Amino acid sequence: MKQKDGLSIGELSKQSGVNIETIRYYEKIGVMPVTGRSAGGYRIYGADHLKRLSFVRRSRQLGFSLDEIRGLLRLVDGHAYTCAEVRALTLSHVAEIRRKIKDLRRLERVMAEMAAQCSGERVPECPVVDALFDASYAFG
Repeated sequence: MKQKDGLSIGELSKQSGVNIETIRYYEKIGVMPVTGRSAGGYRIYGADHLKRLSFVRRSRQLGFSLDEIRGLLRLVDGHAYTCAEVRALTLSHVAEIRRKIKDLRRLERVMAEMAAQCSGERVPECPVVDALFDASYAFG
């Protein structure tokens, strides 16, 4: 429902693609500013809220953590950001992505090795399960 002075939380959710509970959570942790309320006590959101929520959603899609997003938003909110600061945050995120890719490649190799040891027959013993129970199995 579109309210006279803005958007309801349901409409904000619909337009942004962000779940209502997630919007409330973002407000609770300070990623989204607390908004005004109607005479009936309903939250009322404006175009700035939609723009900010879209920024947060897109940043999350790109893998930025909520802490990283908070850092970006602090720069934006203070209108004191420089391209160099945003670049530094982005390069830090790129380094984290590369670390995750390396870890995923290692995990892929280990999982493939475990699966290769499995005959796939209907027997009670399974090398994959055994490997998962074996704390000494090398995942590194």
